[in-house]
Amino acid sequence: MNRVLAIIIGILIVGGVGWLVISNRIVPDKSNHKAQFEKAPDFALRDYDGKTVRLVDFNGRPLVINSWAAWCLFCRKELVDFVAAQKEFEDKVVFIAVDRAESRDIAKRYTDELGVTGNMVFLLDPSDSFYQSIGGFSMPETIFVNSDGNIVFHKRGPMDINEICERAQQLLN
Repeated sequence: MNRVLAIIIGILIVGGVGWLVISNRIVPDKSNHKAQFEKAPDFALRDYDGKTVRLVDFNGRPLVINSWAAWCLFCRKELVDFVAAQKEFEDKVVFIAVDRAESRDIAKRYTDELGVTGNMVFLLDPSDSFYQSIGGFSMPETIFVNSDGNIVFHKRGPMDINEICERAQQLLN
């Protein structure tokens, strides 16, 4: 019985490691291979005021687009860090946070509680289409988009302020 259990645990560990390796390679960092970039998915989402915001509104500007939700424990610290990064990069990089399928009231109450509402672009995605368009399967998920509209890095899972700023700086180089 112990041997069977050991084999099952071993298979689960190997499978888990394999999943982590594969999941971080779906859209790898291709910063030295510009011809191979994947285009950022187009979107037309509403902000907290009901104004429609589209990807094309940011043409020619580097973007950091984060998919988050109020139920995501990792998103709490990360949203605060994204706002700090937005302040650091000012108008050189646009930081966008796309809420996953929650009501405006839930999303705005959450960002109000964090004190970040109004400090970066917050969009609502009631159908969860953006998350699906980037092949999301972890939380949070963030794409870094260069000024040509190409994804140069796709991060699955949380980041700290240092990684956020490092990746954003790479968009400017």
